[in-house]
Amino acid sequence: MAESPAQTPYEKLGGEVGVRRLVKTFYDIVESDPAGVPLMAMHNLGHGLAHARQAQFEFLSGFFGGPQLYVELHGHSNVRKMHEHLAVTGVERDSWLICMEKALNAHGLDDNNYRLFIYHFTRVANALVNRPD
Repeated sequence: MAESPAQTPYEKLGGEVGVRRLVKTFYDIVESDPAGVPLMAMHNLGHGLAHARQAQFEFLSGFFGGPQLYVELHGHSNVRKMHEHLAVTGVERDSWLICMEKALNAHGLDDNNYRLFIYHFTRVANALVNRPD
């Protein structure tokens, strides 16, 4: 993927198409990989995977510098508020990060961009932990 200094992370992922592909790949991994079992259980207690697929696309669009879809629909983009109805422990955090690492690897990012996305995802995932293991 060619990189320009002015590119937003949204553009580095390939814009709307790339963000949709990343989210689809991520949730396909969640549904099929043993690493996704804790996330499946968590989503089954929440609003379900279909909701999560769409909400994550909307959130990541704005989070990475594209259209603020989640804010337009829900009035905020506070990830802690989005997840407050769920018990998020280190187990769910680690499950999410493992599945996202696999999705990013499938996306074909270069090493620098891969590290950039993992950094941001790890920071947010750590902030979502709201219960001890």
